[in-house]
Amino acid sequence: MELWYTEKHTPNSGLTIKVKQTIYKEKTEYQNLDIIDTEDFGKMMLLDGLVMLSEKDEFVYHEMLAHPSLYTHPDPKKVLIIGGGDGGTLREVVRHPSVEHAVLVEIDGEVIAASKQYFPQVALGFNSNKAKVIVGDGIKYVSQTDDSYDLILIDSTDPVGPAEGLFSPDFYRNCHRILTDDGILTTQSETPFIDSFSRILPQVVANFKTLFPVTSLYLAAIPTYPSGLWSFTMGSKKNCPIKDFQQARFAEDSLKLNYYNDSLHKAAFSLPNFVQEMLR
Repeated sequence: MELWYTEKHTPNSGLTIKVKQTIYKEKTEYQNLDIIDTEDFGKMMLLDGLVMLSEKDEFVYHEMLAHPSLYTHPDPKKVLIIGGGDGGTLREVVRHPSVEHAVLVEIDGEVIAASKQYFPQVALGFNSNKAKVIVGDGIKYVSQTDDSYDLILIDSTDPVGPAEGLFSPDFYRNCHRILTDDGILTTQSETPFIDSFSRILPQVVANFKTLFPVTSLYLAAIPTYPSGLWSFTMGSKKNCPIKDFQQARFAEDSLKLNYYNDSLHKAAFSLPNFVQEMLR
């Protein structure tokens, strides 16, 4: 008997993948957590039945959430990650020689534990002496902390359940408050292709524009995410991702990356006409 996993993106379409076996299944305090082994994408982590990452393409999302901001800021030393319990974004952040401290706040500790066990190549960042992990509510953390950060990366699930508040104007305002004078806030902002998702994207951009003088949207191709085209929104207090791209530091760091590079950094901010129209 063949086993297939389907994630519906609309009532009429979705992603269907042949599954070898279910490796892990748990109902945590916050969500259903499943890990499956697939024929084409290797192991996949699902939260409430939705793909969070696959072994084959996780590097795209994690590199593109982290590196464009890290190479836009002139000297990022202290980074806050909200969500991202799989550790992939943390892995990318701690690679940077300039980063001295990386704080990750994840609400569901079971996600961290499962990633360490089943996705050790993703969870590498947890082993860094630069990393501090807080199991707790990221929304509450940014509203109460007195610490400040050069960079905040929001590595959230879709805006339902525990992640819904990570898309609210109040949350963004609290993030802005704890950023340094040249700080940058970056979040995943869903896909521009599917109606139920694409309504979120222009709202995120509009909320960022009320806070940041420089607000930029950029795109990446992620095969296992809805439509395969994903967006990220960057808000910066001072620096422009094109004009202030740290080309020399990128070359000096010589990071061995699978997706992100200096040419792609600039190209990712060149938006298709239909996305430009959406933002108008």
